[in-house]
Amino acid sequence: MKKRGRGIGCCLYGVGYGFNRPDHAAAYIEVADDGTVTILSGCCDMGQGSDTVLCQIAAEELGISYENVRIISADTAITPDALASTASRQTFVSGNAVKKAAQEVKKHLLKLAGELLSCDPESLTIQNGKVHSQENPDQSIEFSYLAREAHFRGKQFVALGWYDNTTADVDPETNQGDAYVHYIYGTQVADVEVDTETGEVTVLRVAAAQDCGKAINPQNVEQQIEGAVVQGMGYALMEEIILKEGKTLTPSFNKFLVPTSMDAPEIITYIVEDPDPKGPFQAKGLGEGPIIPTAAAIVNAIYDAIGARIKSLPVTPEKILEALSQKTS
Repeated sequence: MKKRGRGIGCCLYGVGYGFNRPDHAAAYIEVADDGTVTILSGCCDMGQGSDTVLCQIAAEELGISYENVRIISADTAITPDALASTASRQTFVSGNAVKKAAQEVKKHLLKLAGELLSCDPESLTIQNGKVHSQENPDQSIEFSYLAREAHFRGKQFVALGWYDNTTADVDPETNQGDAYVHYIYGTQVADVEVDTETGEVTVLRVAAAQDCGKAINPQNVEQQIEGAVVQGMGYALMEEIILKEGKTLTPSFNKFLVPTSMDAPEIITYIVEDPDPKGPFQAKGLGEGPIIPTAAAIVNAIYDAIGARIKSLPVTPEKILEALSQKTS
């Protein structure tokens, strides 16, 4: 017999290191004489999309197209330190460093533009690759032309951005205080089907709602959530290290099972934007948060289906059958 159930899981996750641990990042931005921009950042993109996001932040701040920005990241010979790509921190910390560097470069470029246009630099803005006066939109010059003039005149076109996200420690006596600058929140609902004869669990669908502050790249956010759900499903149902007499009996992916694309359920994502004014364009970060509720949602759905609570992971068919046996005995 196959039974279906629905479960819910929730999470909060503190972004950054917190607890007074050093949490900073630096970034350089250079504007070439053709108007293209290069970011140097120590941030390591392991597939989470930080290179893309940092380029978007620079492009948005400088008012140019994303295609005109490139990044050199995690090259310890030339890039400034950004600490580790952990704690879901790089969008917030390195993103702010990149934004600060872009603001510094823009300040000097607009000062030069004011000289060229004979107007107050404070009245100038950069949009769609063009510098123009807010008071007189017809008074404008191309960003690429401005960059070339900056080079010819020996003006500043390189800047360093530094951002420190280090928080105060909690009170050592009460353990109270702001451990993190901010938190992200998430909720997931899982629908499962349990075969009570074999103990097999099939995850039918997962709906995942996740806060990330302002989503700088919504597609990236959706993909991060989807990957987290599949990985969380592996944690809930498959991944198990078995030891015997000090030896690992699951030393390869033949025995230590992880989900594949064939195992992925229907995943419905909901991006919840709770903007943080301290973040780059109000972003908080995402990273590890979405993986947290998945296992809880699946295990709760199994309980809803069979009426027996399983308290250890992964939930294997053997554990399902044992729980059903104990329930009926």
